[in-house]
Amino acid sequence: MADIVPDVAPVEDWATDYDILDPAYITDPVPIWTELRERCPIARTERHDGSWLPVNYDDVRDFAANPGLFSNAKTILITPPNAPPPNAPPITSDPPDHREARRLILPAFTPQVVETHEPYIRDVCQQLLRGFVEEGKADAASDYAQQIPPRMIAHLLGVNEERSADFIHWVRCALELGLSDPPLRQWAREQIFGFFTNEVAARRAQPGNDFISEMMTAHIDGKPISDHQLIGTCNLLLVAGIDTTWSSIGSALWHLATHPQDRHRLVENPDMIPVAIEELLRAYSPVTMARLVTRDEDFKGCPMKAGDTIIMNFPAANRDPKVFPEPDQVIIDRAENRHVAFGVGIHRCAGSNLARMEMKVAIEEWLKMIPEFRLDETEEVTWAGGQVRGPRQLKVIF
Repeated sequence: MADIVPDVAPVEDWATDYDILDPAYITDPVPIWTELRERCPIARTERHDGSWLPVNYDDVRDFAANPGLFSNAKTILITPPNAPPPNAPPITSDPPDHREARRLILPAFTPQVVETHEPYIRDVCQQLLRGFVEEGKADAASDYAQQIPPRMIAHLLGVNEERSADFIHWVRCALELGLSDPPLRQWAREQIFGFFTNEVAARRAQPGNDFISEMMTAHIDGKPISDHQLIGTCNLLLVAGIDTTWSSIGSALWHLATHPQDRHRLVENPDMIPVAIEELLRAYSPVTMARLVTRDEDFKGCPMKAGDTIIMNFPAANRDPKVFPEPDQVIIDRAENRHVAFGVGIHRCAGSNLARMEMKVAIEEWLKMIPEFRLDETEEVTWAGGQVRGPRQLKVIF
C-alpha cells in the first residue's frame, strides 16, 4: 500500500463520506466511481476540510468550462495550515493573468521543439535499460519509469541532471507523502523554491541556452518577467512534469506486464504504440486536480459554498460509459478516444506533447530490449494515492 495514512474512520458511504486517501480508493477506485455514477454522480465529503467529487465526463467538462466560478487558486486538495498561496503559473492562475502566463511557456512544448528532445530521452531510456537488463528482473517503476521525467525536466531547465534523485524525493513529498504530513509538504516546497531561486540567480548572472534563460527575456504586460513568476513557472515544470509522466509510464508497463496479448501486439506492430498510448492514458489517467468555489451557488443541483473544493476527477471522466464504450476494457486500438487525461479547458496540460513523447520512447525502448516480461508474483505492486496515481513499486521478471 502507498505511504499515505488515511483518516482513522473507514469510509462507510462513498456518496456522502468519500476519502481519496482510503486504501480501497488508492488500490482500485474504478468500482467506487461506478457505484457513485449510479447513485449520485457528484459526491460530497466533509473529510480534509470538505470537497465535491464528480465522476461523469460531462460534469467534469462543465466544471472546467467555468473558471469564474471554479478558481485555480487552489489546485491541491489538502494544503498545510497557513500555507502561502500556490505559485505555479499558469496552472495556479485565473483569467486574465492565465493567458499571458500560459503564452510564455507554450513555445517550449510545441511538437517541433519536443521532437528535438527525443534523441536525449531515447539515450536516457537505453542507458537505464542497460543497467538492469542482464539481471533478469527490475522494478519497472523505481528503476525505469521514475527515472525518465526528472532527467527530461532537468535537461529542459538546464539544471544538474545528477539532482534527479532530489527531484523525485521533493515531488513525492509535495504531491504524495505530504498529503498526510503537512510539515513534510512545506519542507518539500521550501526545497523546490530554494533550488530554483538559486538557479534563477545563476542565470541572471550568466544566461545559458535553456528554458530558464529564455524565459528571462519574456515580458508580461510590457514588463520583464519577475523572479517570482519565473521561479513559480519552474516549480510548475518540476512538479507537474515529473510525477504525472512517470505515473503514466509506470501504469503502461503494469498493463503490458499483466496483458501479454496487448504486449505482443505492440512488439509485433510498434507503429501501434502512439494509438495505444492514448488508450493507456485514458484507462490509467494519473492526475486529479482541485478547484476552489468562488461564490455560493447551486451547480448541477449541488449547494456549493464559497471556499468549497471541487475535485476535478479526470480519471473517472475517462471511464464514463456514455462517452467510452466498454470503458473498463483497455482497447489499445480504440478508434475514438476523446479522453481528458491531460485535463480540459483553458488549463489543459501545456506539456502534453512532451509527456506523450516520453511515454512513446519509454515504451518503444523497453519493448525492444525486453519484449517478454511479467509481474514478480512474490512482490506486491504498490500504488501512490492522492492526486497523482501510479505504481510506486512494480517488480517484474524477464
